[in-house]
Amino acid sequence: MPLGRRRPLLRGALVGGTAYAAGRRAAAAQQHEADQQAATDQLQAQQAAAPAAPAAGSQPSAGSALLDELTRLGELRDQGVLTEAEFAAAKARLLGT
Repeated sequence: MPLGRRRPLLRGALVGGTAYAAGRRAAAAQQHEADQQAATDQLQAQQAAAPAAPAAGSQPSAGSALLDELTRLGELRDQGVLTEAEFAAAKARLLGT
């Protein structure tokens, strides 16, 4: 084969191979970015959902229920069933402090 005929084929192979490699690299970068975005979205959803659940379950639903519970704890302390430290801990737990 003459040397002149092989060069266009080699040049075409080189250009095509380079374009193929660049396309694969771009696709991999896009996939990596999409994976990072999905992970970020998932973490944000978890953080948004996590604080809402404990706050709703840890406090009584009505102010009167809280007052009734504190009154009951005070009576138990006055009767000697609870120590001052136990009363303070239970009151802090009820008030969320």
